[in-house]
Amino acid sequence: MSRLRCLLCAFAISLLVGPWGCGSKASAKVTAGAIPPGKGLFRSHEFRSTLKALPNWTRVVGSAEAQTEAFYACDANSEVCSAAALSWQKIIRQSIAESPSDQLVAVNRYFNRWPYRLDLDVYGVTDYWATPGEFLKLSGDCEDYSISKYYDLRKLGFSADDMRIVLLKDNIRNISHAVLAVKLDNESYILDNLSNLVLSHLKYEHYVPQYSVNEFYRWAHVAPGALR
Repeated sequence: MSRLRCLLCAFAISLLVGPWGCGSKASAKVTAGAIPPGKGLFRSHEFRSTLKALPNWTRVVGSAEAQTEAFYACDANSEVCSAAALSWQKIIRQSIAESPSDQLVAVNRYFNRWPYRLDLDVYGVTDYWATPGEFLKLSGDCEDYSISKYYDLRKLGFSADDMRIVLLKDNIRNISHAVLAVKLDNESYILDNLSNLVLSHLKYEHYVPQYSVNEFYRWAHVAPGALR
């Protein structure tokens, strides 16, 4: 293994530990160094591993699919459906016949209507990952938008292999943030609670990915310039 790859691996492992909270103050901005752009999200270098040591996400994965299936199966003509179930059915019905690219826009815009709320205000802790049912009822912060969008698109037929929730640093606002990345036609598009626009990941030069997850794996990311 080359010295550069060894350094990248070591740095990537360090990014997988420690707490993460949307809106928390990010560490100092990195400056351009000797690492060239990678082929991963946001031009990063990616290192895949298992979902160990991510209890917040593991809890969501353990219940979200069954929860959203129950929402979708609820029949308002014969039973009392929760407001969360009706909201879930509404966006599925509105977007199921649209093209995949239009589905990304519709899903992003729909969930962005929910108000942004800090985990501390809603759940009494600094970092909590909400299931879609919790988000539809109580709203949440950046990763909670991404989780609901992820499971909605899974219901619309998008593969887990083509989607990741990305935890990153916003170098303009100097805070931690999270978005959903979706691969479509060999390009990765970003669904962000800060905007209704759905653009290529290459348009976001101020986003520095730290790690990303889907239902099966997590990836550590090392951005160009993260090491000197």
